[in-house]
Amino acid sequence: MQFLPAAFLLATSGLHVLLAQGAPDPLKQQPVPGNLDELRRTARMIPGRRPLRVNVLKFAESRRTKNFSVKGAAPEPSIQARTVFQVVYADGYIMIDSGMDEQVHKTFGRGVAEPYDFEAAKQVDKAVRGARAIVMTHEHGDHVAGVIRTPSVNEIAPKTVLTKTQVQTLLTNPQMPEIKLTEEMAKRYIVIDYEKYDPFAPGMALMKAAGHTPGSQMIYVVLESGVEYLFIGDSAWHMDGIRQIKGKDAPWIKEDEAALTTQLTWLNGLSHTEKNLVIVVSHDDEQRKQYIERGLLGKALE
Repeated sequence: MQFLPAAFLLATSGLHVLLAQGAPDPLKQQPVPGNLDELRRTARMIPGRRPLRVNVLKFAESRRTKNFSVKGAAPEPSIQARTVFQVVYADGYIMIDSGMDEQVHKTFGRGVAEPYDFEAAKQVDKAVRGARAIVMTHEHGDHVAGVIRTPSVNEIAPKTVLTKTQVQTLLTNPQMPEIKLTEEMAKRYIVIDYEKYDPFAPGMALMKAAGHTPGSQMIYVVLESGVEYLFIGDSAWHMDGIRQIKGKDAPWIKEDEAALTTQLTWLNGLSHTEKNLVIVVSHDDEQRKQYIERGLLGKALE
């Protein structure tokens, strides 16, 4: 993949990916939460062919009523999909999030057994090991455990990109003990820091979006076809949260509700004005199925 020598050979130096391009200092802070045109511009900073397609794989699920995902919704059955995404280039791919092992999955059930697809989990592990790079939407166990709790950590960590804030959370205040990092463990990963936007690969950019967690970020991808994607992680758990500008009502998580409301308002606006933009909610199982049916997401990892 043409971009990798420029973007990732500085892994051992600890320097910021942006500096590898000889570009100016990171962009100045923009009005919260973001600017789509700035994301587009940032995604053009690294030369090379853009991605060809995006795949998704669900490897587990949590079964909860919808009112936990969308405040004020009816307490009707709702599935929270546990997913990873694969951004495929002509000569390799990048993984967005890394899955989790069964032990971490069990913590989300809080004593209730929930479906875990062992075969799909094996496919996630294989894809993570084969990736050119792995990037995280945020530092919760169902997204980051796959690069921490793995026998292949020595192979995977040198191509795993974590933000400074994500690492700080994993060092000092992890969601669960199973994903806690030590200072020595943290040195294995590529750790970057940026102000608001960061070029990651051709057609791919990061945007800080603290709220659900301190290290949350959104990931923008534009394909060679021109289709645009915005992976929002857990800013919302269901697309209805964006449609209705309503946050979660889950007492087991602590979030910056003001920041998230601002993000949901921004995303709601984009959903009306940017018809070429595919907003991807990590845990919305209904949306996952719809996007696969529409050909926006492939249903298997490569």
